[in-house]
Amino acid sequence: MIKPVGSDELQPCYVYDPDTHHAITHEAESLPSIVVSSQAAANAVMMGSAYFNPLQGYMNVADSVSCAETMQMTSGAFFPVPVMCLVENTDAIGDAKRIALRDPNVEGNPVLAVMDIEAVETVSDEQMQTMTVKVYGTDDPEHPGVAAFNSQGRIALSGPIQVLNFSYFMTDFPDTFRTAVEIRNEIAERGWKKIVAFQTRNPMHLAHEELCHMAMDRLGCDGLVIHMLLGQLKPGDIPAPVRDAAIRKMVELYFPPNSAMVTGYGYDMLYAGPREAVLHAYFRQNMGATHFIIGRDHAGVGDYYGAFDAQTIFDELPEGAMEIEIFKADHTAWSKKLDKVVMMCEAPDHEKDDFVLLSGTKVREMLGQGIAPPKEFSRPEVAKILIDYYQSIN
Repeated sequence: MIKPVGSDELQPCYVYDPDTHHAITHEAESLPSIVVSSQAAANAVMMGSAYFNPLQGYMNVADSVSCAETMQMTSGAFFPVPVMCLVENTDAIGDAKRIALRDPNVEGNPVLAVMDIEAVETVSDEQMQTMTVKVYGTDDPEHPGVAAFNSQGRIALSGPIQVLNFSYFMTDFPDTFRTAVEIRNEIAERGWKKIVAFQTRNPMHLAHEELCHMAMDRLGCDGLVIHMLLGQLKPGDIPAPVRDAAIRKMVELYFPPNSAMVTGYGYDMLYAGPREAVLHAYFRQNMGATHFIIGRDHAGVGDYYGAFDAQTIFDELPEGAMEIEIFKADHTAWSKKLDKVVMMCEAPDHEKDDFVLLSGTKVREMLGQGIAPPKEFSRPEVAKILIDYYQSIN
């Protein structure tokens, strides 16, 4: 199987040994504690799940700025984005060297992880500006990723962590949330050798489904991992349980047995376009995928990024950064001329009207009115699940 990034085997920050887990959980009750931001909590879950392997804790400011500027830490180790724990103040923890990190997303703020503090640093406005512009390509406060990153505090806590649970992801999505360790194990059990991963934060329409089939056929893959984001999204995005149900129905009906896994990971969407595409590839290698599909405007929002910036960024990576290969895809849509889904770049004799193209707004309107999109756009069984959801909120 493909090696993880930066090590021979995964090194999860989750405490698996029951006795140690019990002891640290007990210890955490008496430690000074602080409620962290949603982004810091998601970073802890990703380190606990070994998706951010080989990271063992939050980066200090020098490493964070270095990752933002060069996609490498000061040691030269590759990582595409800063992984920080930013807080408003340290009143609750004083000068403690070992603290408990509390979960902002679960009622009662239970302890998510225990941290050994190596440094407490103030991030300057200039450093925040540098990281924001390098990672998000903009400092526009209207950009949801920029807003989330800059809404955290300016004090950076860094040091190794021991993760005690996976926040709400394990309880809310027991059938879908999987760690990188678990996905690698399942790939091995299924006997897959060549695996392509597909990232989604939305339900999958027919064009997405066909893109996955295309990638599998062209790459000669024996497995597909549909890997959905289960964390915080922007207002208006479809909730994870609804996406999950729609995708599972599609796989059940339209993929051969033992060819596709439906899984999810616990992270908040950054909407960082190209830089997030690299991060997505990074943790897909860690979970065992050999290939990763990147389409038009991957992980984008609004019109902040060029259509294929998330593909061309892979040409700029440091030498040997990752082994995973990228399947570069164009927009896919139903061709009225050819009576099938095609990549638009592979249909040069087509005009725009030769494709079945619907905007997200138009699709949401149709679903809200109980109207299924045309069969060339969405599977009827998938549309039904989405109609039921939209009608429940209207």
